[in-house]
Amino acid sequence: MKKDINFLNKYKHKIISNKNYNKFIGSYPRKKKVIMCHGVFDVVHPGHIRHFMYAKDKADILLVSLTSDRHINKGNYRPHVPENLRAFNLAALDVVDFVIIDSDKEPIKNIKKIKPEYFAKGFEYQNYKKNLKTSSEYQTINAYGGKVIFTPGDVVYSSSKIINSSLPDISYEKLHNLMDTEKVTFNDLKKTIKSFSKVSVHVVGDTIVDSYTNTVPIGGPVKYPYLSLLNISKTNYIGGAAIVASHLAFTGCKTIFTSVVGDDKNAKFVKDKLKKNKVKFNLVIDKNRPTTNKNTIVSKNQKLLKLDTLDNTPISDEISELIKKKISNTKTNAVIFSDFRHGIFNKNSIMEYANKIPKKTFKVADSQVASRWGNILDFLKFDLITPNEREARFSLGDQDSSIRPLATELFKKSKCKLLILKLAEKGTLTYRKKDWNQTDSFYVLDSLVTNLVDPVGAGDALIAYATLSMVVSKNHAVSSIISSIAASLACEKEGNIPIKISEMMNRINEIEKKINYK
Repeated sequence: MKKDINFLNKYKHKIISNKNYNKFIGSYPRKKKVIMCHGVFDVVHPGHIRHFMYAKDKADILLVSLTSDRHINKGNYRPHVPENLRAFNLAALDVVDFVIIDSDKEPIKNIKKIKPEYFAKGFEYQNYKKNLKTSSEYQTINAYGGKVIFTPGDVVYSSSKIINSSLPDISYEKLHNLMDTEKVTFNDLKKTIKSFSKVSVHVVGDTIVDSYTNTVPIGGPVKYPYLSLLNISKTNYIGGAAIVASHLAFTGCKTIFTSVVGDDKNAKFVKDKLKKNKVKFNLVIDKNRPTTNKNTIVSKNQKLLKLDTLDNTPISDEISELIKKKISNTKTNAVIFSDFRHGIFNKNSIMEYANKIPKKTFKVADSQVASRWGNILDFLKFDLITPNEREARFSLGDQDSSIRPLATELFKKSKCKLLILKLAEKGTLTYRKKDWNQTDSFYVLDSLVTNLVDPVGAGDALIAYATLSMVVSKNHAVSSIISSIAASLACEKEGNIPIKISEMMNRINEIEKKINYK
């Protein structure tokens, strides 16, 4: 018999629905008594185990219900463990007979429907009259003749404290859980990547030349408070929308790039690199502005400062009209608007450009702004947007909401079809409209970086691979996973360098071996 390597399948029989609970525990009143516990259980700790063991001693069947992801607001990035994995963790315990994921904010509806003979609470809730939630549960259970019991204990363990002090690394478990839930296989990922060469994409956006000037200190200040550095070397990389186009071209995708550059040596550098990367480009020369250059001064691997040479004023109407013609006349599977707010995009021009996109073209937008003010909400009704958390908060004027409500609001206001919200070292949150009443409208993938070198450029790799994956597979989970892997590989390189298909395949094979315990 072939051994099942999917550990998530082993205890699925213990995870039941509140719609078919009768099949497993019967209806009230029962011959076999049921005791019910409820909580978040983000991290199952010794306090929970003692709670469950005491509860099981009071009845025949222990039923544990847990709060679904969308109702948890204990912290910005909570829950750390998604609901399916939390349910699995509980089901794997011998003391637990059945687990239910509660789709409501409070367990009252389930209590009324299931009518457990007993409902167990921790000893800290004994003074239920002071706790409105516990009081409501107490009244609901008493109404049908049930009983609330309080489990004893002398130590209170906090999941929040455990998570905040030492965050458990469950990145592969989360990935496995998502793939299992969405019925995505590693072969699906590989097949999607192999099909990238059949896709064509038009990238429109700001060209940037990223420079790294390496120095060493040659003495401290004597008369004046400034650093004295010896210039050792300077390395240039294409950045901005140009590197997005290069990421695409490296996959074999037919890539067309439209942008604006100055009449200078940096423009020549960009052209040479794009030719080498096999990107077909339409570079409009603007003699009145320089090619955007961002020069980072580094000393002994420490970034000291950045010197920018740029012109952020809007491009001329004449150049804008040229770009509109390029957009309308270029037929591709997808269009990416890669906005760094260095002249091409502004509040007025964005929708003018968007209206020129040929029909049935997959529309993608990103507003990667650091020193400039940009707003991802200027890109309305796009198929895919990929802002980071800071850009999302800026666009909504919201500094305080936790990440899930923030993503929900951005998704609604942008009217996009798919949102991949970049959370830096926390990974990504994907939001898609499946059903507003379902918890699986969103999910989080942890960062898959194994050796962080330079996070600059991760967003460029992500948008390129997310676009290609959606065009090929039309599957949000496939797109989220592949783009997360690409972003992690970008973080493991010094400078902004395109990802190779072979690197993607190697990383997918590595992850598959780890998940399947090979």
